[in-house]
Amino acid sequence: MNTIHFKKQGGAAMIEAVVAVILLAVGLLGTVAMQARSYAAINDAGMRAEATLAADRLVGIVSNDYDNIDQYVFTAKDKKQPSTALKPWMGETLDAIPGAAVDVAVVRGVTQTQVDITIAWQRRQNEEPNKHVMTTYIMNPKGMP
Repeated sequence: MNTIHFKKQGGAAMIEAVVAVILLAVGLLGTVAMQARSYAAINDAGMRAEATLAADRLVGIVSNDYDNIDQYVFTAKDKKQPSTALKPWMGETLDAIPGAAVDVAVVRGVTQTQVDITIAWQRRQNEEPNKHVMTTYIMNPKGMP
């Protein structure tokens, strides 16, 4: 009678299965990390877009209210309330970008006025704040300062 002798593999299949599970786990962790980073980037891009739109809106408001341009000057560090002219825009901006710090500077020139709008927000604590800075020049009516 012929007997067949099987060779023992000594757990090779188990080692292959463990290695496959480890590789799968590393791949899944990498995927989760990439998704977290992409979510953060999308959130940051959304805030940057909101800051751009808000600054653009303010430029339009200031351009149409040139006679009262000095009422739009504001510094977040002063902890003062914005002027009556700036308050509606500030409310909309803070609704769109919670916790934003806004600075508006006006520098009058002979033929044009420079308006600097800085909107800063912080995505996470202990990180540098993100900033959007817009500088625009508005022609003075009749070239008067």
